[in-house]
Amino acid sequence: MTQNKYLFPFILVTSLFFFWGFAHNLDPILIPHLRKAFQLSYLESSLIDSSVFVAYFVMALPAGFVMRKYGFKAGIIIGLALFGIGCLLFLPAAGTNQYIFFLGALFVVASGLTFLETAANPYATILGPPETSTQRLNFAQSFNGLAVLMAPIIGGKLILSGTEYTQLQLDNMTATDLAIYLQSEADRVKMPYLTLGIIILVIAAIFFFAKLPDSKDNAEAGSGFRSILKFTHLRGAIIAQFFYVGAQVCVASFFINVARKAVNMDERTASEYLGYGYGAAFVLGRFVGTFLMKYYAPAKLLGVYALINVALSAFVIFSSGFIVIVALIGISFFMSIMFPTIFALGIKDLNSTDTKMGASLIIMAIVGGAVLPPVLGKIADASNIQFGYIIPLICFIVVAWFGFSGSKVLFGDKVKATLI
Repeated sequence: MTQNKYLFPFILVTSLFFFWGFAHNLDPILIPHLRKAFQLSYLESSLIDSSVFVAYFVMALPAGFVMRKYGFKAGIIIGLALFGIGCLLFLPAAGTNQYIFFLGALFVVASGLTFLETAANPYATILGPPETSTQRLNFAQSFNGLAVLMAPIIGGKLILSGTEYTQLQLDNMTATDLAIYLQSEADRVKMPYLTLGIIILVIAAIFFFAKLPDSKDNAEAGSGFRSILKFTHLRGAIIAQFFYVGAQVCVASFFINVARKAVNMDERTASEYLGYGYGAAFVLGRFVGTFLMKYYAPAKLLGVYALINVALSAFVIFSSGFIVIVALIGISFFMSIMFPTIFALGIKDLNSTDTKMGASLIIMAIVGGAVLPPVLGKIADASNIQFGYIIPLICFIVVAWFGFSGSKVLFGDKVKATLI
């Protein structure tokens, strides 16, 4: 009976993982596309990631406050409304053909995604038995992984024109022809984001009318902002999530650029490898990881996966040819369990109020996706794009530390290892 009570809410909430994953995984398409449309450097194009993940840092605490006061459902509805409105803002942004307006629209979208992730991640962990919370969150995140597969394929076909000119050809264009070409490239985002915006606003209406189990914390005591950080596993999760998200964004956002350099692929072919290769590996990794957690401790599996990705990142840096694409796809497979596992281990055994506060802090750590890609972009502009993957390599070392050590749960003088 209890499982039936949670089934429909869990299905509805799981759909959110797909939609925000879809939005995020259009960004690796937008980066090379807007780099071309606005003639940007690697560093300038990385501001797409920065505008998205700065929103997580700015909006995570407000999102946590809304959910502590009004419940998960209110946070989800607000998140979907901002998500949908931000998508619709792509239309006037394309009309103005100004890069700054695209960054503004992405900030609004990401503000909505912050509410959704702050709500849906902890909500998924409480919609069922506590002992299976990590597996349940990984299962829900598997549909986020499905979006990793689908978004680059769909976005590549709808957004990328396949028209690529050399710098010499662009220099030889008349001012009028160049303006027409650049405007046509900018306009290609209109229909995909209009469609996505409408779908998201419809989903918001469904949530508004749906009856969902919810919780508010008016009567439950919890730790304050400072005292909650006494939990060492939460502190470790905040650090690990900062570096993990930075790594994920770096790997995905520059995948097409690396493929073009290492293998000399055209942009559309590279986007297909991003979807069918990188995306499919991410989806498979989520399901395989969820299965393996039935037999191996999630923290230990996280640590092993992170060490494997340290080695694969080294392959990306020092190799050439198609092996680089294989290494990137391998990173995706072993990266797949990291976000939900870090999240679930970070809020493990916290009460309802502390869970929402802890979730906000872990979501704030997603700002790593804003901070680290520009560092990679700067390295790429100064040397080459592959050497920039030293950044993900360092990040995975930090994740390995969390898996093997930083995820131990501390309650006063009592330490409970999550590895066992």
